[in-house]
Amino acid sequence: MRMRQTIADLERQFFEEAEADRQRREALARSTEIRARRREVDRIHRNGKLRFVSLCLVLFATAALVTVAMFETLYLVMG
Repeated sequence: MRMRQTIADLERQFFEEAEADRQRREALARSTEIRARRREVDRIHRNGKLRFVSLCLVLFATAALVTVAMFETLYLVMG
């Protein structure tokens, strides 16, 4: 009888440990997914900022070149 109680205790401990291991794996998978999603969002924002700055620089450069070309042409026409 004592041996059966010991085996029953071992089985119960095994099932509890298996359940705890399953919960740890699920928590690890969730945290991995959250980290991956956060990295993807950060990468998208970083690329968006870079594209916005590039767009602004190109617009300012275009405006400056058009202004210079316009005044040069005006100088040639009026001069």
